[in-house]
Amino acid sequence: MPPNDTTGLDYTNGFAVAVTLVVKEGESDAVAAKLRELVPPTIAEPGVKLFLPYRSPTDPLLFFVFELYVDEAAWAAHQATEHFKSAISDILPRVSRRERIPFLPLLAAPAPARVLPQVVLP
Repeated sequence: MPPNDTTGLDYTNGFAVAVTLVVKEGESDAVAAKLRELVPPTIAEPGVKLFLPYRSPTDPLLFFVFELYVDEAAWAAHQATEHFKSAISDILPRVSRRERIPFLPLLAAPAPARVLPQVVLP
């Protein structure tokens, strides 16, 4: 599947990470730009299903990033990439608070329907 092709991806399974960033006054545009730059190389990683940064419409200093990986190892692999290390070294000095919370799904994809053998009565 080519990068950015989300057709056929299973969004009900995986390892999700919710990231909240509160940035320092005067730093929000720089953080927004860096998050935008981070999207294409992150989405191109094989273990990444989604990487969606958001900015609050009511508080320009508040950002939220929703990340969905195939598993926890893919999240670790993402954090080891050069594009992540470069972005985070630029973003963290501009942030007054950072919270990262991992999540696992409550609902897994439904199991395929079982076909029961037919019983033929005489």
